[in-house]
Amino acid sequence: MQLDDITISRAITETFMKEFTDAMDIDVAIVGAGPAGMTAAYYLAKAGRKTVIFERALKIGGGMPGGGMMFNSIVVQEEGKTLLDALGVRTKLYKDGYYTADSVEATATICSKAINAGTKIFNMISVEDVMIRENDRVTGLVLNWSATDIANLHVDPLTIRSKLVIDATGHACEICNIVVNKIGPRLNTPSGRVEGEKPMWADVAESMIRDNTREVYPGLLVAGMAANAVNGTHRMGPIFGGMLISGQRSAAIAEDILSGK
Repeated sequence: MQLDDITISRAITETFMKEFTDAMDIDVAIVGAGPAGMTAAYYLAKAGRKTVIFERALKIGGGMPGGGMMFNSIVVQEEGKTLLDALGVRTKLYKDGYYTADSVEATATICSKAINAGTKIFNMISVEDVMIRENDRVTGLVLNWSATDIANLHVDPLTIRSKLVIDATGHACEICNIVVNKIGPRLNTPSGRVEGEKPMWADVAESMIRDNTREVYPGLLVAGMAANAVNGTHRMGPIFGGMLISGQRSAAIAEDILSGK
């Protein structure tokens, strides 16, 4: 078969535009394709919810592919191992209560599971604003190409509508900070703002991330490191059990909200 360059270009353009248009009215928009965001997406898509992840970077996985200081291994505890088992990621026992996994395998497998469950991931897209309507609720996102932001170009964005948004942007808590910057300190935190993360303390951070994973503004949930940072808890470093647990919990909370429970 003789390949035609224009047909190749049309195939890419037409396929992308169809998928992007379909993503403009969805159940859950997740910002950040790290371990928490992808885990949340897997469980939501598996439950039949129309779920899309928007990731500003070229790659997916957040901090997971880099492991600890570019050693491509991660650690999980028992509960994290249970989740990795369910997702099909292999683990090795290091010592009682500590398991290791290949960080690249974990990233690729969780991503594949989320996509196969029905999640659509758009990389290289940044969120520059949120939509908040008369019911004082986050109802969507304002998007632009990441390259536009990097090049500091003045290009107007596009919008998508979503019943719920999950901020899984890690330490930066990008969506929560946008809300505070636009409408003031109205998050469900002591100050109404992003409290900011404390120094690394894995034991405390891992134990608190489940409770920190919650709705912090109507229509806006936090998951992963963003959950701890928004609530002023310690960071956890290269142990990823809490990130997976937080992703699963945010999906369960989102499902309850969408179901009217």
